[in-house]
Order: sequence, then C-alpha cells, then structure tokens
Amino acid sequence: MHMRVLVTGGAGFIGSHYVRQALTGRYPTVADAEVVVLDKLTYAGCRENLAPVAANPRLRFVQGDIRDAELVGELMRGVDLVVHFAAESHVDRSILGAADFVLTNVAGTQTLLQAALDASVGKFVHVSTDEVYGSIEEGSWTEEHPLEPNSPYSASKASADLIARSYHRTYGLPVCVTRCSNNYGPYQFPEKVIPLFITNLIDGEDVPLYGDGMNVRDWLHVDDHCHGIQLVADKGRAGETYNIGGGTELTNRELTDRLLRAVGAGWDRVRRVTDRKGHDRRYSVDITKISGELGYTPRIPFDEGLAETVRWYVDNRAWWEPLKKRAALEGA
Repeated sequence: MHMRVLVTGGAGFIGSHYVRQALTGRYPTVADAEVVVLDKLTYAGCRENLAPVAANPRLRFVQGDIRDAELVGELMRGVDLVVHFAAESHVDRSILGAADFVLTNVAGTQTLLQAALDASVGKFVHVSTDEVYGSIEEGSWTEEHPLEPNSPYSASKASADLIARSYHRTYGLPVCVTRCSNNYGPYQFPEKVIPLFITNLIDGEDVPLYGDGMNVRDWLHVDDHCHGIQLVADKGRAGETYNIGGGTELTNRELTDRLLRAVGAGWDRVRRVTDRKGHDRRYSVDITKISGELGYTPRIPFDEGLAETVRWYVDNRAWWEPLKKRAALEGA
C-alpha cells in the first residue's frame, strides 16, 4: 500500500513547487507516494503550474474548496500526510477585503484539521508565515515570540496557527506549524514584488517602491522552503512550530537595486508610491531550532537564485503574460 499525501493549494506558487519536487523523486520519504492535490484554482493557483508533472500517474488533481467539509472528508480517507498550503495570501488584497481571508485561512484550516483527526492522519504540516509575528526592529523572532499580526492576512494566518496548535493539544493530532520568510522563485504569481518587478522591467514599464524603501525582508528561495517543509514532515516533533528562513535580509531598496541590475535597467524606472497601510518595517526569523533539530540550512545563495528566477520569467512569458492581463482586467 503506497503512502498517500494530500497537498492543499498544490496549484499555487509554493504548493506546486512542493508537488513537482515530490513527484520527481526529490524527497526520498515520499518518492513513491500518491499525491492528491486539492486546489480551488482562485486567481493565484493555476493548472499550468503542475504541467511538468501532469502526466505522472501518482498525481491526482481535485478542484475544490478546503471549506467543503464533505469533499475534504472524502479526500482525507487513507491519507498519511497533509501539507496544507492553501491560503489567501496577498496582503494588499487582504486590506481591500478581509472576509475571504478569514473564511479560507481560518475556517478552511479548521475543516481540514477536523477531517484529518476523523481520518487518523499520521502527520499534518500547516504552512504559515513569519508575518504572524508582526514587525521587529532588531534581532530575530524565535518560535516562542508572541503573535502580533498587523494585516488582516497575517491575523488570519495567526488564527489558523492557533487552531492547528489546539488540535494537537486537545485531540493529539500530530500537527506541525512552519513559518517562512518571503519566498521567491519560478511560478510566483506576478503581483508579488519580485516577479512584478522582473516582468514590468522586461516589458519596459516602471516599478513601484513603497514609502522610503527601507522596509526589510528575509528572502527564501521556494526550493529551500519546500526542503524545510519536507524535513518537518519527516522529522518535526508533533505540536511544534518551526521557522524556515533564507538568511538574506535586504531592504526593499537593496532588493530593487539587485533586480534593476539583474534586468539591466536603471533607477529612472522606479516610481515612488505611498506606503502600504500598516506596512511592517522588518521581518527576521531565527532558524536555530529547525537547523539544530532537523539539520535544515538554506542552500541557494540569493544572487544565484535571483538570476535563475529572472531567467525563468524571461523564458516563460507565455506563463505570466495571461496572468498579468487577467489581473489588470480584474482591476487587481
């Protein structure tokens, strides 16, 4: 009997990377597992993200909502591992309309946890974000830091983290929570900063820089993130939270400078825009715990990862152009 893995949000940016890696033998423990992807295919998830593995007989794709208790209950039967990526995740969108974020990220997560408990699933990895910690002027957050989210998006993720923890404490469900820093890499939806800047610059358009450009983020290549998630799935202690960071802290100004240089453009292409509401000043996660316990270390140097990401967007216009057009039509 083969192992079965349920991946929610598996057609999104990070989820699809995980699925492609799992189906091409990059993670030994799930090398022959059946992978069931549940994705609603909202604006940020698309079937094309799974095109490289679409013909793989171990992949089963189901379009559906994580809030659909009946569907989730059905899919959860016989599942050994759940990796839960599905989330509404763009901060600007959460500021414009918070309701979907609460429904998907909080109620949806609870629906999955309950179904996993009912089906006696062996491990549930809830993928979260460093944004639940709020903003930090200096130093780095350990997993014990209080949750102080500042946007409706991060508040909904913090709520989901707490519900996930409660399912371990109350019912003994083997849950782990991961909290990652800002991801980048191929197949990232072009509204996020790195692909937005790359694709705008390729097309000769300007790029927006929020406020004074001194907001600091830690950058993590999606491949390092998914590698960390698999370590947690394999060896993470039930009930524990693990930070996954990339170890490259840059101000948005420094990031913009690297992107301009990578594409061969100048600062005349940068447009200053009013700062985002409640814009967190700095994120920084401490990865001592996952490094010490599970042997995690980020493997992709930022400059190398960024150059490869730029190349991917240059080579894959057919993937991102329709997405940008659709977003523009929807007024996103």
